Amino acid sequence: MTAEPAYMEIIDFIAGGSTPGDVVRFHPSAEAERRVAELIEREREFGLSPDETAELNHFMELEHIIRMAKAKARLILASGS
Repeated sequence: MTAEPAYMEIIDFIAGGSTPGDVVRFHPSAEAERRVAELIEREREFGLSPDETAELNHFMELEHIIRMAKAKARLILASGS
């Protein structure tokens, strides 16, 4: 059985709905962080399969979106809206 891609928990978080506070507090799980670190290390040393490259790229894109969402959520919280 193949493990679920690391980025799926970000998708689950987004799909589940959230408040600005939830967005600010969101962090990938330790398991997802380990998986991404493993992919990055393997990419440097040996290269990745196309599926692994896609998994890493999807995670990095979604992680960037989460960072932007956190910045916006902080502005919303600071304005009291």
